[in-house]
Amino acid sequence: MTPRLRPATSHDLDALYRLEQSAFTGDRFSRRQLWHLLNRAHAETWVAEREAEGLAPARLLGYGTLLFRHGSRRARLYSFCVYPDARGSGLGRQLLEALEGAAQARGSARLGLEVRADNRVALKLYRRMGFRLERWLPEYYEDGCAGWQMVKDLETLPAAIVAD
Repeated sequence: MTPRLRPATSHDLDALYRLEQSAFTGDRFSRRQLWHLLNRAHAETWVAEREAEGLAPARLLGYGTLLFRHGSRRARLYSFCVYPDARGSGLGRQLLEALEGAAQARGSARLGLEVRADNRVALKLYRRMGFRLERWLPEYYEDGCAGWQMVKDLETLPAAIVAD
């Protein structure tokens, strides 16, 4: 089954909040923060979902949020999350590719992100996707864990075609 990738809407708020609560133990977004990202921020959120089958409704499998700053050609991957039971399926790579395409479509030349230093799975994915380590961030997260700032040049990528 191929997941459907699409821009998030306000109707996704409850599912995004549930995913945020189940996937992170700290540094989580509140409902209010997620609502702001969906409705007010200079941002774009994409979701990956399993399409509805028969009577089963569509199920959110992951999401990613990009932040954009006026006058800047560098986008920021602000949040990226895949349900634990959907990890290892290639979904993270597909979602990240869609987000890179969305950043390119908005004129971004670079995509930056921060990742926990102890999140080896995410670090491996980001490196495999062409991100490089840019800067060490000591005690970056609320629990004192360090992080890495990473960056990827998007200008060398072919323009991506994103779903829907």
